[in-house]
Amino acid sequence: MGNEYINSMYRQNLENDIICYLAEICGREIREMADVYFSSKLAVQVEQGIYGIDNMDYKYLANDLLENEPELFAQ
Repeated sequence: MGNEYINSMYRQNLENDIICYLAEICGREIREMADVYFSSKLAVQVEQGIYGIDNMDYKYLANDLLENEPELFAQ
């Protein structure tokens, strides 16, 4: 397995952890939180590995998303 594949799998797991944690702390469905996450700036940053953000803790990133993109959660 190459590094690119491993990095891709790591990012996928990180995204899954962020989405599941958001669902847990917001008391909402996983599918709904997936839609929120994938429409966020954070998703782009994680995918591109900007600033090494993909190496941060999923709980920190989920809370950062709640704090910095609250409009995504308003419904």
